[in-house]
Amino acid sequence: MPSLDLDRLIAGWRGPLMAALVAFLAALPGLVETPPIDRTEARFAQASAQMLESGDFSEPRFLQRPLHDLSPGAHWLQATATAVVSSAEARDIWSYRLPSLLAAMLAAAACAWGAARFWGQRAGTAAGIALASTFLFSTEAYMAKADALLCALVTVAMAALSRMYAAGREGERLRRRWKLVFWLALAGAALAKGPTGLLVAGLTLATLALWDRRARWMAGLGWAWGLLLVAAAVSPWMLAVTVLTDGGYWTGVAGEIWHGLGGDGRHLAPPGYHTLAAPILFFPATLLLVAALIAGWKRRDETGVRFAVAWLVPAWILLELTPGKLPHYALPLYPALAWLVGAALSQNLSKAALWGGVALSSAAALALTAGSLWLLGLYGNASDPIFANVAIVFLLAGVFVGAWFMAHREVITALMLTCAAGVLAHAALSGGLLPQLKPLWPSRTVVRQLERTGLEPRAGLVPGPVASAGFTAPSLVFLLGSETRVGGVRVAVEAAAEGRPAVVERRLTDAFQRELARRGLKAEPAAEVKGFDYARGEPIFLTIYRPLPPEGAVR
Repeated sequence: MPSLDLDRLIAGWRGPLMAALVAFLAALPGLVETPPIDRTEARFAQASAQMLESGDFSEPRFLQRPLHDLSPGAHWLQATATAVVSSAEARDIWSYRLPSLLAAMLAAAACAWGAARFWGQRAGTAAGIALASTFLFSTEAYMAKADALLCALVTVAMAALSRMYAAGREGERLRRRWKLVFWLALAGAALAKGPTGLLVAGLTLATLALWDRRARWMAGLGWAWGLLLVAAAVSPWMLAVTVLTDGGYWTGVAGEIWHGLGGDGRHLAPPGYHTLAAPILFFPATLLLVAALIAGWKRRDETGVRFAVAWLVPAWILLELTPGKLPHYALPLYPALAWLVGAALSQNLSKAALWGGVALSSAAALALTAGSLWLLGLYGNASDPIFANVAIVFLLAGVFVGAWFMAHREVITALMLTCAAGVLAHAALSGGLLPQLKPLWPSRTVVRQLERTGLEPRAGLVPGPVASAGFTAPSLVFLLGSETRVGGVRVAVEAAAEGRPAVVERRLTDAFQRELARRGLKAEPAAEVKGFDYARGEPIFLTIYRPLPPEGAVR
């Protein structure tokens, strides 16, 4: 039987394709099984659904409220994907997640392609697989937001820029196709999430210019036509939304940016937040995180390593200094970390790199194990432990196998087996454990109870839409449809007056009953839902009411 030729297996386009396949497998279970996630994902997907329903693609809206984000491109892709494989009426969250999955595959492939330029196909493919299997990346890959798309476009832009940087350092001519890829990717990133891509590229170029003390090669990037290309991509939408909203859209955008920076006091965290979270979020590639950082320091004069450090460090420091912090803010920088992993694989590792990685990876696996058990203890029941146990087995087995092969200095084998175990652990968590923790998904439970009691308007037995008082989670709106009424007691009373079902949060029950009595209306409890609002960090208790006809009315 002929032996497996690894170099031939990953030669050329096959290495990036393998990395893309790992990204697909890592994200697929969560994409299919995880219910709509509050608040950002559900609100984002609902805005895309409303675009599809209304035919107005200029301004994203959640119900009647404009969403002042800078992600029109992601909304357009979600609406297109849903129109092709499903429909707005079906309320299939997986169809809105498809652009993120495809973007994650592109990011993993671009990471492998870019790293292979400097350290060869094996290290490049390993870098792409390392990125594809990390928990942060594979989680964002199945969420219907703009972050995976931004990461993909930034990675493509930086991979093209790195090739031009290498050519400039070696005195070669910058190829026009790499310039075109670079500017097209930045134009796409601008449509995906505003100026973030331009900021990352700008910080990288500024750092390289200062570090190298030479920037002549940058003059050949095609600044004039490149910036015009970016402007041509974003200007039509910017002009349209400015005219339609009389400039008010940009006031809202400024407020959203202020909110994202922590100006309103939310999402605040001290400097060091992203650094402390990285070993867990970068898992299972944490096994080589120490080696990557050592390579970044000791081999900083190498072209590829220098570029990766310039991509990673300035933007990372900026994120740490920004008061507002969320884990996914650092996602466009994780490909640079994966590049450093690829660089580390291209040379023999010291004992400090080997065992430091094993120790850090073990700590991350134990933290993820503790988190899984904590979630299971709080929100699980007797039927849920199977997926938690499977995840824990793969978490710990991956670290053990990785340590074994690291001890025998088979580093690539260690990384690949650990990543494989990490992908399986992530699948058990995102596709198995989390969807079964019913208290975390009250909107899904409400919909199921409406169906069970015959109060789901789409079944044709009662008029719609459903009203919800006190419980305004975007996931409920997404699952029930754009006509859903949310607000206070008034919307629930109006529903009862019109013979429509209503969902009332417990804190509003007394006020709801008083207003019913005042207006001579009646409604009976049909079902109760208990859950936990993880977006607000508080338990919720909901009652689904069936409206009753007035006394003396003919049923």
